[in-house]
This record gives sequence, C-alpha cells and structure tokens, in this order.
Amino acid sequence: MGAPDGVAALTARGRDLAAGLQGLVSAAPGRPRHATNAPFDGSPVGDVPVCSTADVETAVGTAREAQRSWAAMPVAERRAVIRRFRELLLDRERDVLDLVQAESGKSRLSAFEEFADVVMTADYYQRNVERYLRPRRRKGALPVLTRTTEYLLPKGVVGVISPWNYPLTLAVSDAIPALLAGNSVVLKPDSQTPFTALLMLRLLRDAGLPAALFQVVTGPGTEIGPAMIGQVDFLMFTGSSETGKTVARQCSARLIGFSAELGGKNPMLVLSDADVGRAAAGAVHACFSNSGQLCVSIERIYVHAAVHAPFVAAFTARVKAIRLGPGPDWDIGMGSLISQAQVDRVDRHVQDALAKGAELLAGGRRRPDLGPLFYEPTVLAGVTDDMLMAREETFGPVVAIYRAADDDEAVAQANDSDFGLNASVWSARHGEEVGRQLMTGTVNVNEGYAATWASHDAPIGGMKDSGAGRRHGREGMLKYTEPQTIAVQRLLRVAPAAGMSNKAYARIMKRAITLMGRLPRGRWDSV
Repeated sequence: MGAPDGVAALTARGRDLAAGLQGLVSAAPGRPRHATNAPFDGSPVGDVPVCSTADVETAVGTAREAQRSWAAMPVAERRAVIRRFRELLLDRERDVLDLVQAESGKSRLSAFEEFADVVMTADYYQRNVERYLRPRRRKGALPVLTRTTEYLLPKGVVGVISPWNYPLTLAVSDAIPALLAGNSVVLKPDSQTPFTALLMLRLLRDAGLPAALFQVVTGPGTEIGPAMIGQVDFLMFTGSSETGKTVARQCSARLIGFSAELGGKNPMLVLSDADVGRAAAGAVHACFSNSGQLCVSIERIYVHAAVHAPFVAAFTARVKAIRLGPGPDWDIGMGSLISQAQVDRVDRHVQDALAKGAELLAGGRRRPDLGPLFYEPTVLAGVTDDMLMAREETFGPVVAIYRAADDDEAVAQANDSDFGLNASVWSARHGEEVGRQLMTGTVNVNEGYAATWASHDAPIGGMKDSGAGRRHGREGMLKYTEPQTIAVQRLLRVAPAAGMSNKAYARIMKRAITLMGRLPRGRWDSV
C-alpha cells in the first residue's frame, strides 16, 4: 500500500492543479457547481460548472466562428501548434500524472500509459497530416480531357464526448487529428474527471491554439450530449454500447457523421504451443491494467486443454502477487476503481457467479482497508451462460478462465459474443492465422492490447456492438474531413458536340470506353 502521506500529497497536488484550471469551462457566470472527489481517499479535487444547453450553444457558436480562420491557416502552422503542445506535455509529465491519478484513482503506470499514448498520437499526426490532407489526382472521365482532383475539407465543429476511464487519452487523442484537419472542437469530458481535460486545454492554448477554437463544456451527459449532437458537424463518442446506440440514432436524425468506440467482452486465446509463462504474465497486464476499467482489456480467457493446468497455476499465482494500493509509487500494480457504482457492479457480477456455482481462484473481495473503492483482482472458473459476467461487460478487475478442447473450440467460443472490440492470441507459430478467424477490430498476438493500441499508423475500433468507425491511422484523421471532387473539363464536353446526333455520340463513346478498358492498368490512371 502507498504511504498515507504520499496519497495525501498526491491528492493535494491534484487540488492545486484543479484550482489553477478554473475559468476554462465554457459556462455563463453563476451556473451551479459539480464537485469531484479523489477515488483514493474520497477527498475533494475541485468543482466545475454544470453547463446548460445555452452554454453548449454558445460554445459551438464560438468554435464555429474560430474554425474558419483556423481552416484557412497553412497546415504547417497547425502542425507547429501540435508539435509545441507535445513538448509542453513532456515538460509537464509529473503534473499530468498527478492529476490523472488524483481524478481517476489508477496506478502510476496506468497513468503513464495514457501520457505516453498522447505524446505518441500528437507526434504521429503532426508528422503525417500534410501527407494525409494533400490533394489527390483521380482518374478523370476522359483521358487528357478531364482533370479530376479530390480535396479534403474539414467537417467544421467536431464534438467529442469522452469517458472517465482514460481522462487524458480519450479527451485529447481524438481532438488532435480533428484540429490538424482544420476543425474546431467542443469537448464534454466525464463529470468525474473534468480537470485532466482542462489541463490539456491549457497546454494547447499555451502552445498557440486559438482560445476560441477548443471549447470544453461540463455537465450531465443526458443533457449536454443531445445539445451537442444537435449542433456539431461530427461526433466522436467513447462509452458503453447502450449509450452509443442512442447517440448513433441522434446523429442519424441530423445526418451527421458519427464514430464510436464502445464496450467489449474481450477474449484471450492461449493455444497449445504458447509459452505458458509469458502468456500468464501477459494476461495479468491485459486483464488488470487500469483496474480492468479498459475497453480493450481481457475479460475471458480460453486455454487449450494441453496447457490449461500449468497456465491456470502460473496465472493465478501472478494475480495473487499483484500489489494493490493508492498513491504515486511506481511499484503498485493496481489502483482503485473510479466510483462506488463501479465497485458495486464488479461485486454484483462476482457474487452472482459464485452463487450460481462458479469457482473462485483468486480475489473476489472489496478492500476498504486500502481505500473506499478498492477491489481485489479476481479470477473465476466454471462461469456459465446464466451468470451476469458471462456475457455482460464487467469493466473491472475480473476475468473468467475456460478450458478449450482445441483451437477451433477456442475460436468459436471467443466469437460467441455480441461484442467485437479486441482479442489476444498466445502462440509460438499459429497466432496470426488464428487471429484472422476472430471477429474483433484488433487482435494482439503474444500481447494483450498494447501492441495494436500503440500502432498509431493502423486503425483500431470495434465490430458488432463494439463500435462504428475507427481511430488512429489515416482513417482516424480522414473521418474528420469531407471529400470534395473537382473535375475540370477541357476542349470537349462529356456530351454530344454541336451538330452531332445522339446516336453518333453514343457510337463514338462506346468505342472510346471499349478502348479505355483495354489500356494497361495504370496507364489511364496517370493521365
């Protein structure tokens, strides 16, 4: 357990940082206030305004006006702002980690993973934005006579609704490509973790981002969310599948673009040729990082019968050795959960499974001796379909282990889910082959989730109920743009010439398109 004075010092620093961020929320004076508390010990962190729908309207209007001049700015100048933001972020590492921990209760290492991700995301997109947004010549209607070019225009105002579990990464990593593409942003962070988002806003403005371009509104999602959707030009949402479906319906009513990363019930497959020791160590990180409060964390493990016994023994031994506790100690393996509601959900899933016959292999207890919201990393066997945790996302430090007779059974069980976000496969020789059979947006071979998440050049996202659209890579930027095609026709129109009969025109065009179809591949494309 972290030393009590270390926890007190950390939460005090969180309060000091939060106090310095007052005034950044886009709210009219006199709005009611919402207080936030540190999960580690329940002490206050700060308070923010409860914005109204009128505040959202003002924020969107302000952002829309600022967006026009930002979009007209050369891409190189927009790049320079994000490059400076990255450097400021690196300089403020301690402040960032302290505030993330104070607000979310996660371990120091889990907070650092967020920090590193944002640094890498900023660097990736500022390096690639000019290449992604460059006008592209397209094949024209008629060779030589038609010059066709695709341009990418910014959407306008992008709304971002981010959750509490990754208050740094999910507040700013989606905003960075949107800003670089020439958009403005209106962000609604979760009410439990608003100050990390406000610190990112401060750093962006310190880096030279126009103050009006990025607005933050705070308040209940049931009120602020629909107000944002009613006015923005695109929405990026991260949260539960149930809420994501509601958001999608609201976006569709306005015909605006929508992208979402939603829930997961992510499987891990340990094949017969897996290195059992490596797989067990990898599973600990995959299941219990951020106290299991991670969309891509593992909640189901299917182990080939040939290695089931040694894997279970190695895995449960490692789980029992995880060090729980609050505070900034880098050696703490798992921190707190975010709220009493989350602790209650985790315990309800565990107790339901045990009451219906599941076997407890590790954990299974609240730990009030460590702090009000601690729960032991928990491993269960014998989980059946009538148990809550069999198919529902627990979103906490709980995992079920299943025995699979062979690889085909493991794949079938892994795919038997409404979700399809992430998967992990452990194998010396067949990991990629098996991974391609899984219906998930990402598959990590001999890793839990970090390999795909940190591959910023590749798109990530969910299948089935786990999401729509993608973040990261080219796709993660182009979703914030509208393609515009401009075709310049020279010499002859694409229509009968003066004095030419329609029949003669059709006969000539038929010969022309027949000839074009016989040209070597690439010949016409380059004209």
